[in-house]
Amino acid sequence: MTHVSGKPRGRRLAALAAVVAVLATACTGGGSSTKDVQGSYKTLPKESGKPKDGGTATVALTPGLSPNYIYPYPPASANGTVIARGQLWRSLYRPSGEGNQIADTKLSLAETPTYSPDRKTVTIKMKDFTWSNGRQVTAHDVAFSLALLQASLKESPANWSFYTPGQFPDGVTAKPTSADTLTLRLETAYNPSYLLSMLTLLYVMPSEEWNIASTGGPKLDYTKPTNAKAIYTYLTKQSEAQSTFASNPLWQVVNGPYRLKSFDSTTGSFSLVPNKSYKGPGDSRLGQVDFKSFTSAAAVLNQFKAGNLTVGTLDSSFITQIDALKKKGYHVYGAPAPARFDPLVLNFENKTGNFDKIIARPYVRQALQHLIDQQGYIKSRGVYNGAASPNYSTAGSGSPYPPEFGDKAPYPYDPAAAEKLLTDNGWKVVPDGSTSCERPGTAAGECGAGIPQGQKIEFPLASANTPAYVGARDIAFASAAKKLGIKVTIQTKSLNYLYTNYGNSFAPHNKSKWATQDYGPLYLAAGYPSSNTVFNTGGSFNLGGYRNAEVDKLINASTFGADSKVLSAEVTRLPKDLPVLFFPTPHTLVVWKNTLTGPPSSFNSLLSFLYTPEQWYFRD
Repeated sequence: MTHVSGKPRGRRLAALAAVVAVLATACTGGGSSTKDVQGSYKTLPKESGKPKDGGTATVALTPGLSPNYIYPYPPASANGTVIARGQLWRSLYRPSGEGNQIADTKLSLAETPTYSPDRKTVTIKMKDFTWSNGRQVTAHDVAFSLALLQASLKESPANWSFYTPGQFPDGVTAKPTSADTLTLRLETAYNPSYLLSMLTLLYVMPSEEWNIASTGGPKLDYTKPTNAKAIYTYLTKQSEAQSTFASNPLWQVVNGPYRLKSFDSTTGSFSLVPNKSYKGPGDSRLGQVDFKSFTSAAAVLNQFKAGNLTVGTLDSSFITQIDALKKKGYHVYGAPAPARFDPLVLNFENKTGNFDKIIARPYVRQALQHLIDQQGYIKSRGVYNGAASPNYSTAGSGSPYPPEFGDKAPYPYDPAAAEKLLTDNGWKVVPDGSTSCERPGTAAGECGAGIPQGQKIEFPLASANTPAYVGARDIAFASAAKKLGIKVTIQTKSLNYLYTNYGNSFAPHNKSKWATQDYGPLYLAAGYPSSNTVFNTGGSFNLGGYRNAEVDKLINASTFGADSKVLSAEVTRLPKDLPVLFFPTPHTLVVWKNTLTGPPSSFNSLLSFLYTPEQWYFRD
């Protein structure tokens, strides 16, 4: 997600043309048409067959996103690149893969929390789980994990992607009252649904094995802030040594269903074997699970065709290959992931070319949203190939807190409306030319504060190189903008690069290097999709520095209020103000060999990239 080095314009246009050609070619060879293809993947197969022990399942990781971190709490710059998240260390409450619930209680380390009448005292009862060395997972382990998280945030708010200063875990005191009971005391009461969503992010680490500040060093009292900081510093330093991920004894003490067998620091591929001390649901019948890294969706498809992959996702550009994959012995299932939306992120703090002044004008954002043809993108064989659903809100699909406008777009595709918004506000629109401000000023009918006469609307769009629909929709958007005299220059970047470099909250030195970015999906908490940390002022994942006092109040109400229904007001207001532009939500297409089976919920959760291979097995 950063600035692309300058290439000759002709070569850049040629590259974009090549991308379009590849997309078109990918959808032409054999298989089903996109017309009725959704019917071929909407049914979730049932569990079937007689289980047999052993075997290796090979899983394809998201192309372009290779893990490079192992400590469970990565800084924001490493978010999304943590190895085996959820398989080695479980969070206190396991996130749910269903849109109507926040946590999967069966897979969680603790019972559902209980609250005092003022919601400031929370009691958590631990279940019977053990560490891989046989020690019980206790309330002290949870308190230890919280202490290290708090220590990391004192160093930098960017050390956790889900943090907003002054909010969880600030003002939270954890006191183990017994080995299996933890009491949380909160300075500020939270909405129970919101707090539960935060506790699904609290990964539990071993307090008796990791409470050191040097290899072989003495055990430290983690309740002392100086010690917690020293422990955190040591552990994160150890996490930088990728070549030792599988050999470092620290990372072998796990409470999840697996332990790390090997890690390839060159590619990011890794292998897991069962943690024989794991007591959670699932028999861990598989002998090994190999996660393989890929640089492209085409490479994943080729490995499916060769029969070398057991589980993975299929890029929608290859949707016509579904029938061929089924003939190869694969199941294919797809749907929109819960609490997912696909944003074009706007940088409100990039002053280059007065972009910050331009994008601050609501009418400009509305005009740009009017240029996104969601239905057209969905139908296009070069973009989504029919495998997507329209979406205009942060709630995503099937949320219990839908926006008040329902499925009706606040700013539907309408280039004429976009042009009128610009001309009514002082711009001279030159189709396929260069639109510019001809009436500067702050009065009605003028361009707005800080926008000088002759100012053009032109900006770069940092576009993820995978999956294919990202580049395709960005090309389509840039083409629609060009017709209105707006120049959008696409700069293709890898996912890892975008995640590391383009976010004002964690990489402020790069503010002037990007104006818009499309990295694919953004996932909020299933069951309670609050935008806290994402669109509130000061949020650690507020990548573009969006600020709106009214939105802050709504997010505060959904975060701290007792009534969860207020979340609907937040979900309604955001799409009207447009902190980001909204693309359709692609259907995640999950593919797995029909010789592999398990509970249907374990495959449905793959829509949200939640892996539970301990519940899978090969069948006779």
